[in-house]
Amino acid sequence: MKPRYIATALALMTFAIPVSSQAAWPEKPVTIVVPAAPGGTTDMATRLLGEKLAKELGVTIVVENRAGAGGIIGSQYVAKAAPDGYTLIMGNIGPNAINYSMYNNLSYKAEDFRAITMVISNPNILVVNDASPAHNVKELVAMIKADPQGYSFGSSGTGQSPHMSGELFKQRAGIEAQHVPYKGAGPAVTALLGNQFAFMIDNLPSSLPHIKSGKLRALAVTGDQRSSELPDIPTMAEEGIPDMVVTAWFGLFAPKGTPQDVIDKIYSSTKAALDTPDLREKYKAMGGQAGGNSPTEFTQFVSDEQQRWADIVDNANLAISN
Repeated sequence: MKPRYIATALALMTFAIPVSSQAAWPEKPVTIVVPAAPGGTTDMATRLLGEKLAKELGVTIVVENRAGAGGIIGSQYVAKAAPDGYTLIMGNIGPNAINYSMYNNLSYKAEDFRAITMVISNPNILVVNDASPAHNVKELVAMIKADPQGYSFGSSGTGQSPHMSGELFKQRAGIEAQHVPYKGAGPAVTALLGNQFAFMIDNLPSSLPHIKSGKLRALAVTGDQRSSELPDIPTMAEEGIPDMVVTAWFGLFAPKGTPQDVIDKIYSSTKAALDTPDLREKYKAMGGQAGGNSPTEFTQFVSDEQQRWADIVDNANLAISN
């Protein structure tokens, strides 16, 4: 066969091979976007996972913080990223469930992402500055009711689970407090340490170190049972606040169109990382539980969460025109 015919035949064979199979994935560093500021649960969980995932995949894992707008900035960035597996996001209950019903004009859709697996889940916790006169939920409620216009609460961003937990707490307890959003749990916790607002219902991992150091006082958890890390702290139900069970969750997502074989590789490698005893123990020490469910299971879970929060937002009339 003449050289030009050989070259033509090889070219045709190359075009016949699916793009995702032409090269072994991954061949370069993988970026996991954190749609929040450093120091919060999303950031901490991602960096711990990244260390293990880098060993499983054999490439560098780059953690990139793109904070702002309750997770919207980072989410819309990843929604528009190339679907090649090299840009992922540590999504969570806010941008990947609550936001779809919270905002009337969102810059991304649920269909823009492929769910891969749950990474960590944990209850939220009601905390106040240690200097606060409130030593339990009843005292906090009484304090706020005595001066309805005098108190505010902070959160990691509008639409995030700490914000929604705060709104639910206001409804269930019959109190008023102005919401003060921050660009992530890290800045919000720092503000509470500075006594800049009255209370926060934070993801447990980002407040836990400060609770243990005595700088923040924990009043109640939003789980259906007490946390193993804080067994002396009651649940909201035990404190007389009914129907206040909120579990925050965090998981990996890829842009839509990411090839199935790449999704499968990310999942299997992440599952192996999450199954290591030391990572599970580190997540437990944060007050969380390691995940690892399949893409199919996680997709269904996220869909159920989107519907659950749509009902909550609708019933509470919390939707925002943006």
